[in-house]
Amino acid sequence: MSRALQPFEELVELDAEALRTWSARALDALGREREEIDAINVYPVADGDTGTNLYLTAEAAHQAVEAVFAAAEPDAGETVRAMAHGALLGARGNSGTILAQLLRGMAGVLADGRDGDHLARALAEAATAARLAVAHPVEGTILTVASAAARACTGGGGLAEVAEDAYEGAREALATTRGQLDVLTRAGVVDAGGRGLVAVLGALVETVTGRTPPGPETPPHGVVVPAGPLAPEECGTQDGPAYEVIYLLEAEDASVELLRARLDTLGESLVVVGGDGLWNVHVHVDDAGAAVEAGVEAGRPHRIRITHFASTVPAAADGPGERAQRAVVAVVPGEGLAGLCAEAGATTVQTRPGEPPAGDELVDAIRRAHAREVVLLPNDTELRQTAAAAAERARAEGIRVALIPTRAAVQGIAALAVHEPDRSFDEDVVAMTAAAGATRYAELAVAERQSFTSAGVCQAGDVLGLIEGDVAVIGQDLTDTARTVLDRMLSAGGELVTLIVSDDTPPDLAAALESHVRRGYLAVDTTTYHAGEGAPPLLIGVE
Repeated sequence: MSRALQPFEELVELDAEALRTWSARALDALGREREEIDAINVYPVADGDTGTNLYLTAEAAHQAVEAVFAAAEPDAGETVRAMAHGALLGARGNSGTILAQLLRGMAGVLADGRDGDHLARALAEAATAARLAVAHPVEGTILTVASAAARACTGGGGLAEVAEDAYEGAREALATTRGQLDVLTRAGVVDAGGRGLVAVLGALVETVTGRTPPGPETPPHGVVVPAGPLAPEECGTQDGPAYEVIYLLEAEDASVELLRARLDTLGESLVVVGGDGLWNVHVHVDDAGAAVEAGVEAGRPHRIRITHFASTVPAAADGPGERAQRAVVAVVPGEGLAGLCAEAGATTVQTRPGEPPAGDELVDAIRRAHAREVVLLPNDTELRQTAAAAAERARAEGIRVALIPTRAAVQGIAALAVHEPDRSFDEDVVAMTAAAGATRYAELAVAERQSFTSAGVCQAGDVLGLIEGDVAVIGQDLTDTARTVLDRMLSAGGELVTLIVSDDTPPDLAAALESHVRRGYLAVDTTTYHAGEGAPPLLIGVE
């Protein structure tokens, strides 16, 4: 019988099975408290998603633990490292990113020993590591709660005693956060991230002792805790940066230090966690594109997620505690398009060549949009089934989702251009669907090997012009092939040509095509966008 089925046997060591049980109980605890934590989330942004972000981070950590158990019988060191690594890969939001660093700090110590002394040292290392990861630590937050937990168990003792002391220290510190930040005092709430950490430590106590610890202290008499997230004017944070940018980054330590300095000048709520070549970067900025570009300069960013706060912070007309009415979620290739769509108010999921997003990523993006109604733009024919399944999962959570079957990024841009959140949901979806459907699309690619196509046999290195997904032109030169594709598309008419180029596209290609359209099609306008790294050489849309 596993230890998880013997809850009243007090542990003396956190072995692999105990760590597995802790990760499961932490996830369960955050799941139970997710809505309450979301409801008190007013700092640093009143977007009502701290509980959800902590839950998704813990879910990623637990999935990583289950994965190592499915592959073998891991030891405690492997288990705790998997827990920390999973949290790093799946960290969401400000508090989720800090939780990932807390787990990483603990893992470095617990990999060497799992008794009470090691647990006390692990908590101290975790609190220190988390503070170092935050550009400008603020008291009255999850950092305060983590430090208090570490201080409370400095006297050592057995595993159960250390776990309980840490929990009580965190619980008492959480109650004091209400008076440490003006925004919390005005709202009459404790820090949401700290509340989540108390839940995680409570799960540790239950794992070690078999006893359910008392919950967080209730507010003092006369203080009313809101039933949902406060409107921005009530918490005083509506004038902050417009976007939340999160990405994983493969980079050397020296490059990351330069990145920290660069991002610190661009925004706030900067948290960079990780190490050994892999980092999770979180920042709030007004210029989402610049934040991503800084990551490109430092190394290789991927899993880029950009959230527009205007679509997550409830408007005053909606009243406290309500989600935004409507949001758009768009899947796009390249960080440049991600920034462009984010500026238009969309929550984005960035793809890379050969790395289509999984259903979980799409569901996560729908959740991050934090709206009652969501329009999903997959922008890829091969993503249609994945997107449909993600939409169904989100609908099961009570979110109204409309899937517009956009087959290319240019169709998604056309749909986003006519999006009007103030009109009815059905009318908005119809207008966006019509705009996408009226946009014919093409793509240029380079053949990797010899193959048979609808336009004949191509050789490795040939330039392929695909119109509506089928190879229509095989050429030797990118510009000449692009001109031929454009002529074929415009032979059926058109008023606007959209060109999307990547970092790998020859710098004069867009200008040459714009000149070609001006000379041959006087009534047709041309617009060019830069997709950045990770996009095909050229995407073409004709409306």
